[in-house]
Amino acid sequence: MTTETTGFLGLGIAKTLLDILEKQKLTTPTPIQHKAIPVAIEGKDIIGIAQTGTGKTFAFGIPMIQRLAQHKGRGLIILPTRELAIQVDEALQRLGRGMGMRTAVLIGGENIAKQKRQLGANPHIIIATPGRLIDHMEQRTVKLDSVSILVLDEADRMLDMGFAPQINRILEAVPKKRQTMLFSATMPADIVTIAAKHMAMPVRVEVAQQGTTAERVSQEVFIVDKAAKLDLLLKLLKENMGTVLVFSRTKHGAKKICKALRDLRHTAAEIHANRSLAQRREALEGFKSGRYRVLVATDIAARGIDVKGISLVVNFDLPDNSDDYVHRIGRTGRAGQEGKAISFATPDQTNDIRAIERLIRTKLPVTGRHRAEAGAVMLPAGREPMERRGGTSRGGHPAQRTSSRQRGFGQRPTPTGGASRAPSSGRPAYAASRAPSHSPRPQHATSKPAMRDGVRIDDEDSSPAYRYDPKRR
Repeated sequence: MTTETTGFLGLGIAKTLLDILEKQKLTTPTPIQHKAIPVAIEGKDIIGIAQTGTGKTFAFGIPMIQRLAQHKGRGLIILPTRELAIQVDEALQRLGRGMGMRTAVLIGGENIAKQKRQLGANPHIIIATPGRLIDHMEQRTVKLDSVSILVLDEADRMLDMGFAPQINRILEAVPKKRQTMLFSATMPADIVTIAAKHMAMPVRVEVAQQGTTAERVSQEVFIVDKAAKLDLLLKLLKENMGTVLVFSRTKHGAKKICKALRDLRHTAAEIHANRSLAQRREALEGFKSGRYRVLVATDIAARGIDVKGISLVVNFDLPDNSDDYVHRIGRTGRAGQEGKAISFATPDQTNDIRAIERLIRTKLPVTGRHRAEAGAVMLPAGREPMERRGGTSRGGHPAQRTSSRQRGFGQRPTPTGGASRAPSSGRPAYAASRAPSHSPRPQHATSKPAMRDGVRIDDEDSSPAYRYDPKRR
């Protein structure tokens, strides 16, 4: 029988959860869900590989909720960014709230006292970013000895962001006897090493080759002089009437693009690591609701941010890492809809285009050169970005890496129921150039959290790309 005819039936899902899925109007599993759920429900370790936007959250969330309801224990989900953690919690609440499930979300940028209260309520599932979970472990406000199911989601991204020491520390702290599920869009050698050391005969579930882009996304590259980028973006906004997600390589660039769009009366918001958690939530919710037509983001939004109906993704800057191209354009063309992705490349970035084409195994259609015209709109003038003062990226371009009801869990409800410059005050700037592609991968020898003026930096900012340089003021 086909997936379409059986739906979620036949995957081993308990009737309680099937009823919840039906009420949520979730009738047909995605390919990764169809393959992963039966294996995970049996308690086996899983390595799941699927392109972005394929429903990985429910692929591990449904089995986790069911097994915790049946066998007790605690679930632990580790993710690279705060936005992903919040999104996963919202998705799991859709399924588990009616069963009395309690969660705790441990993320940077949020009041730690609130998180301690959530932990004090003895949650069934903890959803955390690595840095903040380590904070709680060091303060002895969380114990991982009852974890029976561990999920590492977007594991390749976490390693790229420099979280290898934290991940290894967490893996050493959880019980050896547990179920481990590792989900990712790519499978680099570092993850294979983790799997070999910390997983028991994992079943590999893959629904798309690495580097596979969304099928319904049309792709195009514009060769454009740097000075003409904003003018070209404005033309694209006029031609495409839907919501638009714009990617900048740096936090500084995202801020400048957003300001320029607002000055021209476009409704725009920005998301990057310099924004507070409240600001990032407001921007994302405003983009989802339609209050903002344009969202300008760094690669924080490249993975896992699930916003329906994005009509166009614009790579204002090409990503430093070719893999991020796949994740960026995967924000459009989701849930069977058509999507469009347009990338801006300067004339000397042909090598970067070729690298992307090799990854996705597709020739990208390239449109002729766009130059700045007389009277063209330019980005706001300002102090040179920090990355221009040192270091080069691949291809020689300056770059910078940038409470639930008191009902037992599992019981059926009763029928009645980019780096920015330093401010003028002299605070140090936090920027460093990404090593050229031929340089060896940075070694992360310590799990000591990155600090800024004595305050812990966001989880995203603890990447090796954001090192404190006391000489830069």
